[in-house]
Amino acid sequence: METDKILGDVGRMSYRVPNSIIGARVVLAFVACPLLVQGSRGAAAAGVVLTVVAIGMDALDGIAARRLGLSSTLGCILDIAADRIVEHVYWITFALVQRVPLWVPLVIVTRSVLVDAVRGLALVQGRTAFGDSTMARSPLTQFLTASRTIRAAYGIAKVTAFVLLGTLVALGAPLAGEAAATAPGAVGVLETTATAAVVAAVALCVARGIPVILDGVAYLDPKRDLSATSA
Repeated sequence: METDKILGDVGRMSYRVPNSIIGARVVLAFVACPLLVQGSRGAAAAGVVLTVVAIGMDALDGIAARRLGLSSTLGCILDIAADRIVEHVYWITFALVQRVPLWVPLVIVTRSVLVDAVRGLALVQGRTAFGDSTMARSPLTQFLTASRTIRAAYGIAKVTAFVLLGTLVALGAPLAGEAAATAPGAVGVLETTATAAVVAAVALCVARGIPVILDGVAYLDPKRDLSATSA
């Protein structure tokens, strides 16, 4: 009986590990972003470091879940929710400090709301965003949302954008719209690279969201038989 209790306690602790990592990166994002708007280069530099740590932790929760055999629908939902929070917090922060135009977070947030609303409809009918019971109804949707290639490209674009934008804040570089005319040397290169990363991230975000919304039309009718939907 004592052995069973110990094993049960270990099992419960194991389940907390991936979810704790998910929660920790959200907390780090909420700590990092205020540092980026303080107006202090030192604070902004600390915010960039925390940003790198938070982004690095994004992969750890999935690795921990797979290594411990704890992948679950709940974990998938929490991971997506954390991704949304972190992503939105950073885009809004960089719009606030005038490193990206306001339309960027507006597009990102609108896309997220629409996609997650559709995924909510699908979840009620037993379909998840990814995995064996994926809601994706076409090969294109599965490729854009679940393939390692596209997910890696999207992740790299966001990482590059957030880190470089934060670095520009820490360097006290000219604001968006002023950089092209006034930024010298290395700062100009950083600004150009950051802008390219922002454009790539927004483009991939929209490109990955549209097929999900189109596929989601089928889930508006709860009486429709979707059992034959390819996984």
